[in-house]
Amino acid sequence: MGNRTMRGEVAIIGVGETTYYKRGRSPDPEFKLVIEAILKASADAGIDPREIDGFASYSNDRNDPSRIAAALDIKDLRFSNMEWGGGGGGGSAACAHAASAVATGLADTVVVFRGLAQGQFGRFGQGARVPHVRGDQAYTAPYGLMSPAQSFAMRIHRLYEDHGITQDTLKACSLASYHHAQNNPRAVMYGRPLTPEDYDASRWIVEPFHLFDCCQENDGAAAMIFVSADRAKDYAKTPVYFLGGAVGSGNRAGSGSHNATDYATSNFKTVAPRMYEMAQVKPEEVDVAQVYENFTGGVVMSIIEHGLTTYEEANEFITFENLTAPNGKMPINTSGGNLAECYMHGLELNIEAVRQVRGESCNQVDDVNVSLVASGPMVTPVSDMIVGSEAVL
Repeated sequence: MGNRTMRGEVAIIGVGETTYYKRGRSPDPEFKLVIEAILKASADAGIDPREIDGFASYSNDRNDPSRIAAALDIKDLRFSNMEWGGGGGGGSAACAHAASAVATGLADTVVVFRGLAQGQFGRFGQGARVPHVRGDQAYTAPYGLMSPAQSFAMRIHRLYEDHGITQDTLKACSLASYHHAQNNPRAVMYGRPLTPEDYDASRWIVEPFHLFDCCQENDGAAAMIFVSADRAKDYAKTPVYFLGGAVGSGNRAGSGSHNATDYATSNFKTVAPRMYEMAQVKPEEVDVAQVYENFTGGVVMSIIEHGLTTYEEANEFITFENLTAPNGKMPINTSGGNLAECYMHGLELNIEAVRQVRGESCNQVDDVNVSLVASGPMVTPVSDMIVGSEAVL
């Protein structure tokens, strides 16, 4: 079968983000935001955007690559791809697809992008406003499970019951993200610190989620540029190498009506091992992690399922001190993440993973060679990505 891996074959040479806005506050439509992010990623890489010949996105992104190619005056569009389903679980999958296209010669310069203008198209975090329900929702909506928070809270109650996880462990994830956002001028929550007392006093959204356990709702766009490793050193910034990626979920993860075989899971139990195998990296070699926060309970599950701690030690390991840069045992969400930087459907986490390897983070961890991203816990499919420095090749 040969060496079926992309490890070290592809590099990320540019990243770009628009201003991040509170939901509904963007002055520009979604398509314009996407173009702006791509142009900023191109400037970061030092390339002419007309060099781009491929696009990858996820979660039913509305921005058609053919239209983007026309707007950018791209001469030859060679690749366009979107990860099916999974919501924020598709972020690292889109990166893996871009890397695959470059590694196999389908395209030379591929952009991963995500754009959101919830003021233009509607909210993700709200239950659907429809006159009737059908399919899976017919089994849940009449009983009050309509929004993502309501549905995912069920899994976290099971996590508490099965493994003794505590509310303080969820709190630590929230406090770490807000702490990191205070050093990040891009963050929507910059200048709005969170104390343990503020967390405890905040209203319940649905137990066990307080207000500050839940991701933001934002407008904006983000983009990343992938090229082959042998071209990467020709560009402006230090290359960050794609080491491994994986996408999927376990047995019956997509079964309806909360009927999954394994209920108290973030769905990474089968995915993370495949990612580590491709990357040729062990959990103990990860220097920093960006873990998608739809809700803090999913972060706790993901940290455990990626082998960064165990169920038995989670409450002792997942603490504010251990999760914060620069000196924590496992700093996470060092830009502020979905909770406090921006909910760019998680792609801002993939960008922060790149910045950590470059040494450009606002909350830089020392000597980062291996940077992990876990995208979309508790949805299906989920996806993973590990990037690294030249030192680990």
